Amino acid sequence: MLVLGRTQVEALLDMDTLIDGLGPAMVDLSEGRASVPDRVAAVVPEQDGFLAAMPGYVPSAGVLMTKLVTLFPHNAGTPLPTHQALIAVFDPATGTPQALLDGTAITAARTAAASALSTRLLARDDAAVLAVLGTGVQARTHAHAMCRVRPVRHIRVAGRDPVRAGVLADELAATLHIQADAAPTYAEALDGADIVAAATHSVDPVVRRAWLAPGAHITSVGFNRGGREVDDATVADALVCVESRRAVLAPFPAGSNDLLFPIRDGVITADHIHAELGELINGSKPGRSSPDQITLYKSVGVAVQDAAAAALVINAARERGIGDEIRLD
Repeated sequence: MLVLGRTQVEALLDMDTLIDGLGPAMVDLSEGRASVPDRVAAVVPEQDGFLAAMPGYVPSAGVLMTKLVTLFPHNAGTPLPTHQALIAVFDPATGTPQALLDGTAITAARTAAASALSTRLLARDDAAVLAVLGTGVQARTHAHAMCRVRPVRHIRVAGRDPVRAGVLADELAATLHIQADAAPTYAEALDGADIVAAATHSVDPVVRRAWLAPGAHITSVGFNRGGREVDDATVADALVCVESRRAVLAPFPAGSNDLLFPIRDGVITADHIHAELGELINGSKPGRSSPDQITLYKSVGVAVQDAAAAALVINAARERGIGDEIRLD
């Protein structure tokens, strides 16, 4: 069995290849070929954390796998990431264990890659101003991914901690060679932004309709069991796209309050969800219909994304002779 650590996974996983590779997996999901049951979780209430299991089989990637992932939000601001994960991969022909790899890097990369894929499909071609809401791993990874699919010239970073927002903005400016500034508030970050990447643990919405510019594309990946990132008015006005209708509308730990709350309160119905990413890719659903249309991609994370990423990592590791082989018997 091949074993790969985090630094090895990071070295093997190319963001451009991953963005492209997610497409077939999302089509497998939307067309019913992938097997992806609802995730389950064991809750650790005293830490507001949980351990979730996310199994999946993706024919286009030839991968049968499961991810075990923890979300411990109180790790924010410490050396430990809020999300930590392991991925176990099995031979889909025999069920034999094939690989064990770090899932923390894959979770960060595939989440941002899916947001970038949604941006490629839904954002205006000339989108140049990016608002990054949040200052953690996902905020950083999203900034890098968005710059690969649109001609971003200016990044604004906003978060709960202005010092951390400033540090991230300086880092992005140095690594991406793009103007990047810290914004004092979420509203100021959103003012005139063409693309919004929300990656927070906020209880109260950080994306509000009154703050959005015409034609903005929003990606929202944040999770808080007691709240949401996006307000009712934005959801109601937007062309809403998701990875999976089933997943986003499922109860905790799978679904999204950003959509479940407005459905509960009668603001929208489930039919307001316009499309899954796979439906945009296979052409069964149209995308943006006008330059001023607000578009929203709400992500909850699905196992087909982890499977596609794991396949890319394992194939690259085999080609380059990276990783350790161990025997289980």
